[in-house]
Amino acid sequence: MTAKQAIRTIQKKFDINAIFARRVFSLADKSNLIDDSARIIAEKPKPFVKWVGGKRQLLGQFKIMNFYPPECFDPTKNSYFEPFVGGGAVFFDLLPEEGSLSDLNKELVITYNVVKNNLEKLIVSLKKHKTDKKYFLKIRAQDPNRLSDVAVASRFIFLNRTCFNGMYRVNSMGGFNVPFGRYSKPLICDEDNLLKVSKALQNIDIKHQDYKEVLKKAKKGDFIYFDPPYYPVSKTASFTSYTTETFLDKEQVELRDTFIELNKRGCFVMLSNSDTPFINKIYSGIKGVRVNKVQAGRAINSDGSGRGKITEVLITNY
Repeated sequence: MTAKQAIRTIQKKFDINAIFARRVFSLADKSNLIDDSARIIAEKPKPFVKWVGGKRQLLGQFKIMNFYPPECFDPTKNSYFEPFVGGGAVFFDLLPEEGSLSDLNKELVITYNVVKNNLEKLIVSLKKHKTDKKYFLKIRAQDPNRLSDVAVASRFIFLNRTCFNGMYRVNSMGGFNVPFGRYSKPLICDEDNLLKVSKALQNIDIKHQDYKEVLKKAKKGDFIYFDPPYYPVSKTASFTSYTTETFLDKEQVELRDTFIELNKRGCFVMLSNSDTPFINKIYSGIKGVRVNKVQAGRAINSDGSGRGKITEVLITNY
């Protein structure tokens, strides 16, 4: 069988995306292709933080609907950018050997870099945490600006694993204010996965910066995925405050303009957002750009009856 046929076989058998399938093929023992591919895939890392609105649940739907990944994107020749990285579901699904991740959430970026560069000390710290409300409130009250990077990362992962629904929300002063969650045995230190994540991040550039910085480096053939703070579905909608900055009409239009510029350069661009008249309007009528509808789960409502399926948009230029 040819290399292309082998890659398609791996992709279909293990239900993985084409980009990761090509990487698996390049690493696998060709004399024992399927078994060795299974071994490589079993070692794949997964997102190490929970993230409300994370795309892990939707990746299968993206693939089935042929929206993702762009068929012509070659990570061996071009770069992958994820400027609103959050939990990094798309990055961990594609798992490019090189790429650029960024975010305006400083604590999140510090955490990624500690996992990448100082994992041993982080694991020691994570194993010291306790799971009870009083301890949770004590850790939550800490000022991350007064902590070492390892302590910031340890606090971030602990709060993420023990707070209500894994939400990330800050008040106007930038203080984390999500209440204690009710978990019987939360896995605070997933050492095995953290080791895999650290290995996967070694050639990845991770920065605390605005998404517009991608314009300084992105070139034809690169793949950029935007997962910004979603536009509110109504005036009374309750959304997680991701940072102290707002991301409403003006910011969404500026992001649209960045999308258009990247499109003109010949980049592959994919963007997620809420399915609202405003978002549909600002992305309609752009040559070569499609506004696709996908079904997503709503999981942050405290009332179970308020959870279920909602429509989101996935905007692509390929």
